[in-house]
Formats: sequence, structure tokens, C-alpha cells
Amino acid sequence: MIFRQITHDDLGCASYLVGDDDSGVAAVVDPRLDIDEYLRLARYLGARIEHVLETHNHADHVSGHGRLAASTGATIHIHRAAAPEYDHEPFDDGWELALGKLVVRALHTPGHRPEHTAFALIDTERGPEPWAVLTGDSLFVGGIARPDLAVDPREGAHGIFHSLHDRLLTLPDTCEVWPGHLGGSMCGGPGIDLKVSSTIGYERAHQEVLDVVDEDEFVERAVAGLGPQPPNFRAIVAINTGPLARRLVQVDPLTPRQVEQHQRDGAMVVDVRTELQFDDAHIPGAICITVLRAGFGSRLAWLADHDQPVVVVGRDDDDARGAIGLAASVGVTNVAGYLAGGMTSWREDQLRVARIPRMTVPELHDRWEDGPPLQVLDVREVSEWESGHIPGSVHVPYHDIEAIPDGIDPAAPVAVICASGQRAAVGASLLARHGADEVVHVVDGGVGSWGRHGWPLEGAP
Repeated sequence: MIFRQITHDDLGCASYLVGDDDSGVAAVVDPRLDIDEYLRLARYLGARIEHVLETHNHADHVSGHGRLAASTGATIHIHRAAAPEYDHEPFDDGWELALGKLVVRALHTPGHRPEHTAFALIDTERGPEPWAVLTGDSLFVGGIARPDLAVDPREGAHGIFHSLHDRLLTLPDTCEVWPGHLGGSMCGGPGIDLKVSSTIGYERAHQEVLDVVDEDEFVERAVAGLGPQPPNFRAIVAINTGPLARRLVQVDPLTPRQVEQHQRDGAMVVDVRTELQFDDAHIPGAICITVLRAGFGSRLAWLADHDQPVVVVGRDDDDARGAIGLAASVGVTNVAGYLAGGMTSWREDQLRVARIPRMTVPELHDRWEDGPPLQVLDVREVSEWESGHIPGSVHVPYHDIEAIPDGIDPAAPVAVICASGQRAAVGASLLARHGADEVVHVVDGGVGSWGRHGWPLEGAP
């Protein structure tokens, strides 16, 4: 039997190649935009990819179903309620697909989206019961799906309750759980784990929310504390349900002078190097979103406007092209090009650079307590802010900084802080872009580090 999990670490997505090596037939479930790994694995295993299965119309990443169908001739299957524009074979609850000795059975599990379907895997050589279930965006390791991406949140939560208790939790305790997302995904809650799999029995025993058998209580818990919705999710759903995309975006290398012209014409310059490299020297007005840490695509999608071209600046050309590929995976395709040769070419042309000073959390505390006045901008999410924040700080999540925030004096120094320093880098670059005179990036920790030192926090439990 063929079974391989393929993860997209930047977005926290998981897809699967399943099939039967004796018959040489395989299917890909929830393919990512970059399909090279599926093609490589199929060649290596001597299998033909004849089917593409989608658990649902994805809202957080662009599917590779079109490219995979074009490359292999595979048939795309999705639940009838998905109603996409592209050619496909719809299925209903209970539909089965035989891949040699492997049988894939559709379990309609609405809630996250109305068409959502999990796929039970049955190895007919070993037994009639499912040995694994590809849960998609319904049940995760350590969490459940969010209910607010296609319907009213409470309506979605009612759907998830029944999908869990009437379908998934009725599977054998030994049945393995292989989810569509891992930690870092925006489609799950804070409990979602980086572990790649689990079992029905383990999740039932260790997920507190699965013990809630009162439907109304479950709904209230499911909708309480929902985080911000994935950026541009409606646009991504439109891409995934529209005509099949069969090619990746092709972009041009740009000279420094061309980058300057694009910026004057309104393009957003995104620097994908490390936060520290950005702080040391960057193109004035550029935004810092490093491609070297998980979450690049989601952070870019929060800030990119579909009508505004993006120019990418990396350490080198490979760095930039990789970032452009990740951008396409979240539907950001209005890319004017990338700075050829990376930031080195900008420096070689002796063009002006900007810098952002850094400050550690202890240094921030010393300045906050004894030094000259220093504003503090907290760019974490609302739930993080409510769990405790530095007294007197101003709060705006980094992705909502569209101007100098209320309560911040652009002429006075302001330190930008988050939980670790990564989001603070984005927030600091946005503040500088909007005209703040002296922005400081708080590094090597954040509000949590402040609290662990025993320094005062407002709103802490």
C-alpha cells in the first residue's frame, strides 16, 4: 500500500499520496500548489496518479488540482455541494473509490465548510474497518476546525458537532487520524499540534472539547475566542472553485532602478531576508516579512492588496523566487518582479538605505522604567493582548497597521513588540513606512519574556 504525507510547512498544510503499489494506481488528496513532490514520489514508487481528491474548497491556500490534472490527466473529485466551475466528478456521502486493494470512502463532515468531506482508508487485504481517516479541516491533532469560514459561526459549529460525534468519533479507537493542517495553520484553534498524526481514541481521550456532549455548550466553546479569519480567504476560495490554474506565475528580474520606479508607481516592496538583515539595511519604505520562518505566506496575504503590485527583495534570486512561489500559494499573484542579485545589487548601486535599531526586552524594561519616555506598540493578536500586556502600551495587530495608530506620536520614539520579535519586525517596518520618525524593533523575546521576569503586566489572569 502507498501512503505518504506531504507537508507545506509555511502554511501548516498537509496533503497525501495514497494508492496501491501492486496495481500502480494512486490518488492525491488536497494537493498544494507546488506539485513536484507528488510527481517525484509517484515516479519513485512506480505509480500513476489517476485521481485528485479535495476534502473541500480550501480557504487558506491555493490548490494544485489544476496543475496536477494537467500534468497527469487525473480526474478531480469533490463533494457535490462544492459546485466548482472546473471539470470534476462530484460525489456524495458514502462514495467509494477503489485504488487496487485500497478503498477510499467519503464521509461527509460539514461544519468547517458545507461541502467538507473526510476520507476513510480501508486496506481490504487486512480488514474491512478503516485503519486511517484523512480528516481534512474537521478534526486536527489537538484541536478542531474553526466554524466561521463559509457560514454563520454558530451554524458551522453545529455542523462540526454532528460531524465529530455522528461520523468521526464513531470510527474505531485504533483508527489513525491524519489531518489536513498542522500547527501554524489559520484554519484551526490554538490547540492544534505540530504532530503529524494521532488516533481517534487518543484524541477522544485528550481533547477536552470532544468530551462536551451538550450541543449548545459545544457551539459556545467553538465560537469563543475565534482568531482573525485567514486573509483574503474569499479570494482564495474563488481561485479554488474557478477555472483550473495550470501554470505557476512567471515573474521578471528587476534592476535597482526598476524597483525604484515600481515603488514610485505604488508597488509594495517586500523584503524577505531575515529580520536582522532588514534592520541593518533595507530599501526605504519596504516591509519586512522573512521567508525563512513559517507563516510567510499568511503574513504577506494579510498585507498585500490584489490591486497593488508586489516587488520582492531577497538575499539572492533563489530566495526571491522561493518567496514568490509561496505568495502564489496564498493567491498573491500580482507580482511585478524581484530585485535581481538581491539587496547586494542595491548596495552596489549606492542607493539610499534605511535602518531600524534593535532593543532586547531587558533593555526595553530599563528604558521603560528609568530612561527617557518611550512609546510601546504591541502588535500581537487580541487574545494575546487580553492575556496580559505592558502597562501603557498601545495595541494594534500588525496586520491592521494601515497608518500611524491612534495613541502613537510619530515624532517620538516607539518600540514595537510581539511575542518573539518576528511579528514586531513586520510591525516596525510598517510604522516606518507610514512615517514614524524613530522606530525600535524589540528582539529576542516579547511580552511573555517581560512577564517571566516578573515585570508588571496589565490584564494578566
